[in-house]
Amino acid sequence: LYMNFIKKQLKDTTSKENKNAVKILEGIVIAVVLTIIGLLIYSIIMASTDIGESTINYVVIGITAISILIGSIISVSKITKKGLLNGAIIGAIYVLVIYLLSSIVNSNFNINISTIILIIVSIVVGMIGGIIGVNIKK
Repeated sequence: LYMNFIKKQLKDTTSKENKNAVKILEGIVIAVVLTIIGLLIYSIIMASTDIGESTINYVVIGITAISILIGSIISVSKITKKGLLNGAIIGAIYVLVIYLLSSIVNSNFNINISTIILIIVSIVVGMIGGIIGVNIKK
């Protein structure tokens, strides 16, 4: 009887962890898609107006932050616990995915101060989104 209880607990824990992993992945996908949409809109605006290239870093960080915030809020609101940790995971994996894609596309890819700022912003905003997501009442 005791072994059946332990097996059931392990099965419940494993399935819950898998569901949480899927929800975290969902948050990352949402954030990446929102980033792509935001950057496409920004590129159209840049092409059709005389906005200078000096705004690119700020806008990219802003679009990234908003995308991660929305993705982590949506994702963590479905998990409903450990918002700080799950949000940080979403932000960290998001930035890892973006930089892996960037390094594949851009052979001159390097890490500079803007990269470090974006990494920090991604993780912190993910944490904030996780806190908000956990506290959203359904």
